[in-house]
Amino acid sequence: MFTYRVTWSEEDREYLGLCAEFPSLSWLADNPEAALRGIRVVVAEAVSDMRSNNEPVPEPLATKLIQVYYRPHIAGRP
Repeated sequence: MFTYRVTWSEEDREYLGLCAEFPSLSWLADNPEAALRGIRVVVAEAVSDMRSNNEPVPEPLATKLIQVYYRPHIAGRP
């Protein structure tokens, strides 16, 4: 349930798989599907290692409650 993203890395000339909850982890691959598979494996291994060492695992962004306040701006009103 973590948040994954795949983007093109011009510097590496490969696709880059990223995970929002683990910003220090990434995976490079020749195609987007492989980049996504790779970063998912790396994250799963990191989570497994963290659990085996009784370290806290980041909460998936998708399960966090985010409060958003909306205050419309109407012309002529403060």
